[in-house]
Amino acid sequence: MSMSERRKRLLAVLCLRRHDTYDNLAREFHVCKRTIRYDIAALMCSYPIETVCGRYGGGVKVSDNYYPYRRTLNKKQMNLLVRLSAQLDGEDLATISSIIFQLAP
Repeated sequence: MSMSERRKRLLAVLCLRRHDTYDNLAREFHVCKRTIRYDIAALMCSYPIETVCGRYGGGVKVSDNYYPYRRTLNKKQMNLLVRLSAQLDGEDLATISSIIFQLAP
């Protein structure tokens, strides 16, 4: 696996798990901890990745509001949700409105 492929996979793994340790990532990618540190340092230049200090909670984490693979609704799905929301009120309407807002393209 090339360096760029490893970094892409590393970013994907971190985005799914949200937090992991250097040791665990090094074992998973079959490289030394220093290599993972270099990869993380390179990724931090372009992505919202943070290092976390601490003996037990330390490691690497992705910013809480970063989701690169965010799903969006197509036009047909959006129209269905809007039609359904016309029949709702109160808390249900607020919930479906927040879903529409979050998933709107």
